[in-house]
Amino acid sequence: MNKIPYIFAFVFGFMIFDFTAIAQESESSSAQTYKPVVIPTGFKANIDEVYTMVGDWKGRLDLYFQPSATQPTPIIINIHGGGWKNGVKETQGGFSTFFKEGYSVANVEYRMSPQAKAPAAVEDVRCALIYLINNAQKFNIDVNRIVVMGGSAGGHLALMTGLLANNSIFDGNCPGTKNIKVAAIIDKYGCSDVWAKMYTNYGPSVRKNYNGKEWLGDKQNDEKFAKSVSPVSYVNKNSPPVLIIHGNADSSIAYNQSEVLYKLLKEKDVQTTFITVEGGGHGKFTKEKNAELNLAILNFIKNVPSFKE
Repeated sequence: MNKIPYIFAFVFGFMIFDFTAIAQESESSSAQTYKPVVIPTGFKANIDEVYTMVGDWKGRLDLYFQPSATQPTPIIINIHGGGWKNGVKETQGGFSTFFKEGYSVANVEYRMSPQAKAPAAVEDVRCALIYLINNAQKFNIDVNRIVVMGGSAGGHLALMTGLLANNSIFDGNCPGTKNIKVAAIIDKYGCSDVWAKMYTNYGPSVRKNYNGKEWLGDKQNDEKFAKSVSPVSYVNKNSPPVLIIHGNADSSIAYNQSEVLYKLLKEKDVQTTFITVEGGGHGKFTKEKNAELNLAILNFIKNVPSFKE
């Protein structure tokens, strides 16, 4: 397997970006400290923008955009982790890296497994994407330069959001939109095969009983359903470029999950890069490693076709 190494000879001390949060995520998001988002001049913040409603539940996102920009702007859709069972969008930060590039950001919440079982979380993040596409003119968004990013459960949901493309199987709450696509996906140690994660022994360092069983609920023994909410089921030759980041000592989501995804993407000739964090666990990387990874994320985004045009 030919993974592309990234070696950066940068002196991190002089950097002005807030690198901490973009490449940092874990399943225990609810325990993280809330990170205030500093809004740059020229940006507007729509906090708790409602992107969908399911019964009494309102799906909200925090949108940071540039209403007066002379051209529609790229947007990063960020999805928090938390094992599909906990976590809130307010734990996320580090968006100044993207703001400095002129990118807008949508920070998305979705239903947790105690509230709604699978595929609810997938339905919600798809609705968030569709909402932003349908309101692109209102928010000055370039629909050809949408990047979906997440870590842990958020990585899984980012993959599902982008790889589904025009497959509307989970779009019942937000029907009718055509030509759904994203420019790139940033997957940080996400689960690519929900069924394999539950029923394959990856070794003693990886938990067998994980939050996916709670998320699947009474369908946890339904292989067909588990595969339907697995990103590997939707990879094809037209899939958007994917950047994968994973620590090879991850004890929550097996490193093998990303190896399998990477191999499948390469087989389908999809533009992809796989960055291994040697000895890295489930996020919680060092400050220096996060800085390095965030430079890699920006470099990857800038080199996908729609960003080079």
